[in-house]
Amino acid sequence: MPNIDKVSLAHLPTPLEFLPRLTEALGGPDIWIKRDDQTGLALGGNKTRKLEYLLGDALTSGADTIVTAGAIQSNHCRQTAAAAAKLGLDCHLVLGSEPPDTVTGNLLLDQLFGAKLHWAGRERRGEPLSELVSELKAQGRSPYLVPYGGSNPIGALGYVEAIKELKQQNGPEFSHILFASCSGGTHAGMLAGQAKYGLNSKILGIRIDKQDPMDGPYEQQLTKLTQQTTRLLTPEVTTDKVQLNNDYMAGGYAVLGQQEVEAIQMLARTEGILLDPVYSGRAFAGLVDLVQQGFFDSDKPVLFWHTGGSPALFAYHQQLSA
Repeated sequence: MPNIDKVSLAHLPTPLEFLPRLTEALGGPDIWIKRDDQTGLALGGNKTRKLEYLLGDALTSGADTIVTAGAIQSNHCRQTAAAAAKLGLDCHLVLGSEPPDTVTGNLLLDQLFGAKLHWAGRERRGEPLSELVSELKAQGRSPYLVPYGGSNPIGALGYVEAIKELKQQNGPEFSHILFASCSGGTHAGMLAGQAKYGLNSKILGIRIDKQDPMDGPYEQQLTKLTQQTTRLLTPEVTTDKVQLNNDYMAGGYAVLGQQEVEAIQMLARTEGILLDPVYSGRAFAGLVDLVQQGFFDSDKPVLFWHTGGSPALFAYHQQLSA
């Protein structure tokens, strides 16, 4: 691993659990779950692993202010705001919406952590970030830009090490690992970690967002990010080809449909585990459908990697309680 002074933010290792009642309900292979909703910081989530490296780099560079962007119910922004508060750094969030009449879910937590909010209308992927960084520098601040989703090669290192953690937990050999794939850092880090630590499972991301990144088609950018991440490793490794399922994007980003509602209810009612309405709920709906299609070998266990996000449930209470 590169010589980056990461900070300690997460409660690790996160649990690896078998889901017996869900497995019975689906009638397919044994289903396990990796609980990155239990990383600890600000009600948990996958971004905490990335932020350990990103904010470590920020402190090394002398930053006093963290700047990042996301949607109004961004799990990434919530965890970034909490991490900045924990480390005594100012935090500016550029949120892709207009100020709402009611503050709930992740947005409420952003405010509790003291983040300064900037509203960007429909631009939720950080389009105005460079302008804000320039303004902060003009004010004499030292801002550090955390990319959308924490997804650059430094952030992806968190999931290189997450694969090492999974190997050390001595669970079964999974045929597939499924998870929500959106900004790419989790996916790229897993692929690099798979190559570095000799994991035999197939890494299969369930794509969440129809919109491509600003700099090109998502699969192309994900492949590029994976290659950039491997260059930080010693020795550099060669990864498998990106595997991405595009069948479950439904109504688009953050649009909660019936398939997601049923998936969230299923895991809650069989195992008492909460998913979120944007990422893990959609990815889990994909897992359920693939099991029902007979996609997996019935005698080989499958792992669902829970990326967190449950605070956003409260912003979708009307759809979920109908």
